[in-house]
Amino acid sequence: MQGSCLCGAVSYEVDEIISIKFCHCRTCQLAQGAPYIAAGGVKREHFRWLTGESLVTRYESSPGKHRCFCSRCGTPLLADRANLPHIALRVVTLKEDPKLRPTEHIWLNDDCPWTLDSPDLPRHPAWPTV
Repeated sequence: MQGSCLCGAVSYEVDEIISIKFCHCRTCQLAQGAPYIAAGGVKREHFRWLTGESLVTRYESSPGKHRCFCSRCGTPLLADRANLPHIALRVVTLKEDPKLRPTEHIWLNDDCPWTLDSPDLPRHPAWPTV
């Protein structure tokens, strides 16, 4: 499976995703600008940069945890802790369906109360026409 940043300057390939979790931690919220993210565990040997690796900026958001993003468009791509056997891929950057579904929500203590699922809200397949 391949993925990329918004501008396409950075691209990567993964062979297999171990699991997907929705993370609600405060640092993910701030780093992604979203109430939670979909993180996919990928063993290091199953991840390869294809293009633009020199454009990847690493930010140490907490001790030992580096968040990697495109320095051109700002797209968050993954989080990396060198002491772990896997990286945490931002699954939404994949260009195809990973054929795997999230198994759990984590860090719910940091959840934004206004993001609780509201089945009564209108749902639209694209930008709604007023």
